[in-house]
Amino acid sequence: MDTIRILAVDDHEMTTLGYKYILEDSEFEGFEVKVEIAKSFDKAKEKIELSAKSIPYDIILLDIQLFPAGSKDPRTGVNLGVLARKVVPDSKIVFMSSFSDNYRINNIFKIVNPDGYMVKSEIDELSLKTMVETVIKSPPYYTSSALVAIRKKMANTIIIDDQDQKILYHLSLGVNTRDIGPLISSANTTVEARKRQLKAIFGIKNGNDLALIEEARKRGFL
Repeated sequence: MDTIRILAVDDHEMTTLGYKYILEDSEFEGFEVKVEIAKSFDKAKEKIELSAKSIPYDIILLDIQLFPAGSKDPRTGVNLGVLARKVVPDSKIVFMSSFSDNYRINNIFKIVNPDGYMVKSEIDELSLKTMVETVIKSPPYYTSSALVAIRKKMANTIIIDDQDQKILYHLSLGVNTRDIGPLISSANTTVEARKRQLKAIFGIKNGNDLALIEEARKRGFL
């Protein structure tokens, strides 16, 4: 019987152990599953790079946030996804994250183009098993919140660039306009000009920042 090798990466070990116990105990048609775990960015990076020199993993499950809140280390599971795409291009990549907002999901799809995305609150034994079967045979696989985010973006006829999306995202987090410039390597005057342009594009030229955020959310940009 064939063996599907999976690497599960999450800084919470109980989460990866849960994936391991559920998948290794599940019955699959024509194959069995073996799961390795990594609970840190560096350990996951090491395992991915080693697999490139031997037998690549069939599926790599990646959490996005791999450091404690407040950590100054900027590396995330997205960086691991980029690495995996480069060194083990045949490995399937699935993100397993608590983040369900449109900005993060669509940004990840643009950067990594994963083979699946599962919002943690929607994960159960059946969805885990279905994800493996789908990703191995005919990817992609999405849980419902991820699919909603993707469909919203696909249905939107308005095109904005990365800088615009970053401005919207930081505004939605409550960041003051004057503080956004340094976060996206732009001048404050540029941020203000882009905000005015976004309001015009969304048809709320005289609206405030709250109206801009609400309209962006309706249109699937947040």
